[in-house]
Amino acid sequence: MQDFTFREIEGGFYAAYGYSGDEEDVSVPNYCGKLTLIYDDLFKGHRELRKVTFPETVAGLGGFVFDGCENLKSVELPENLNEMWQYAFVRSGIESVDVPGSVRLIVPFTFKDCKNLKSAVFHSGTVEISAWAFQGCTALETVTVPPDTKIDPKAFEGCGPELKIIRSDEG
Repeated sequence: MQDFTFREIEGGFYAAYGYSGDEEDVSVPNYCGKLTLIYDDLFKGHRELRKVTFPETVAGLGGFVFDGCENLKSVELPENLNEMWQYAFVRSGIESVDVPGSVRLIVPFTFKDCKNLKSAVFHSGTVEISAWAFQGCTALETVTVPPDTKIDPKAFEGCGPELKIIRSDEG
């Protein structure tokens, strides 16, 4: 069972701001074909989650969306996503992440304390990874970024010593 609550936001678009459910795999429905925003805390504390998929219309992920989703393994981010707020994935069990190039800035604490995160891939269009974006991701082994992406010296503070930053045009 899964139940979402939606709210109209400016411009006739919609945001998902409420969720109740107990399924492991969740596909967020594209409400009225105009779902563009996932509000803060939407899946917070849902330990049953293993995989979440978003419709391609989603452009923004709020803060703490996956906070405490410790069994979450995978999230399919939409190609049109352009913003992930602070703490979007904090303390989640995500193991790898593939961030589309439409997300230009990775803000502080986006992936804070994701203890199972092993790899992150960023594509052309990602301009900067901010300080503390991956703070405390102790299992992080590889991060693939385009050659021109700016990385703050504190972006990977508290990550393991085996971390490799790979600069590649083929994210």
